[in-house]
Amino acid sequence: MKFYSRKWIKPEDLNPNGSLFGGQLLSWIDEEAAIFAMCQLGNNKHIVTKFISEIDFKSSAKTGDIIEMGMEVVKFGTTSLTLKCLVRNKVTKEEIITIDQIVFVNLNAEGKAIPHGVREVVNDLPQ
Repeated sequence: MKFYSRKWIKPEDLNPNGSLFGGQLLSWIDEEAAIFAMCQLGNNKHIVTKFISEIDFKSSAKTGDIIEMGMEVVKFGTTSLTLKCLVRNKVTKEEIITIDQIVFVNLNAEGKAIPHGVREVVNDLPQ
């Protein structure tokens, strides 16, 4: 798992309990996963999130924490790409959330699923 993005937790990212709001974290994950998928497929406009598997919150974060989001390719389908995500505390390495499957579909300009032709990781950026 390679960690490509980091976020600094600020007061506006918290829920009423004073911990990181899950909805905010899921928004960041969807954006990060979409960017990762675009880089893998070489398609910077026409992909959509099709499916996100069970989300397992293992711990939380609070103001001042720095979290990092890791992505890895699980599978290349004909028109799809499946990723795995892990979010952890940058300092303690404690896992915050894991998602085993985030599926993106490659689309044409009309919004129809089309083959992407990619079969292996092509844009694996350094950690």
